[in-house]
Amino acid sequence: MTYKRGGIYLANFNPSIGTEAGKIRPCLVMQSDLLNEANHPSTTVLPLTTQLIDDAAPLRFRIKSRDKLKVDSDIMLDQTRTIDNKRIISDILTLLSNAELIEVELLWQTVLGFE
Repeated sequence: MTYKRGGIYLANFNPSIGTEAGKIRPCLVMQSDLLNEANHPSTTVLPLTTQLIDDAAPLRFRIKSRDKLKVDSDIMLDQTRTIDNKRIISDILTLLSNAELIEVELLWQTVLGFE
């Protein structure tokens, strides 16, 4: 399967250790489509949570439920993971708009210290 940057998919994050996001949960693909289209064996993602925290930027970005994403969720920008593609277990749930993706990228840059 080819994944799309800005797409949200279900992934199995088990097992987790300590404060890592675990269980089956949605994740946002942040990896370049250059790698995605080349069927790279792993994908860099940001997990989502339904445990919402208001005004938590740059650590969180809120996504309203839509398409196959059934519940409002926060993207956890401090939980970057590169996972084997076998962990991604669904087709696309939804796709961020260009404006949303730009906002996530700016927050992610802050978290990673690229700002």
